[in-house]
Amino acid sequence: MKSTTKPLLQVWEWQAEAACRGMKSSMFFSPAGERGGARKRREARAIAVCRGCPVQSDCRSFAENSRQAYGVWGGATERQRRGAHPGD
Repeated sequence: MKSTTKPLLQVWEWQAEAACRGMKSSMFFSPAGERGGARKRREARAIAVCRGCPVQSDCRSFAENSRQAYGVWGGATERQRRGAHPGD
C-alpha cells in the first residue's frame, strides 16, 4: 500500500533557513495581556525580521494553509491572516 502522507520533516524543512531560527518566540507571539502600543511595537520588530527572511513566503503560506491563529508568520500578523480567509 502506498502512503499519501509526507514525512513531517518535509513539511517543516523550510524552517532551517528562517531568519527567526533561534530567536525567542515571544518576539512573534503575544504574551498574556499585551495590548495597544506594546503589541504594535512587538509586531513591527517581528515583521522587520520577516522582511529579510529567505523563506518568508513559505512561512506565510504555511500559516495561512494551516490557519495559525496566533503570532506573526511570514511577515503577517494574525489580523492580516484572518483577512486572507474571509468568512472566518
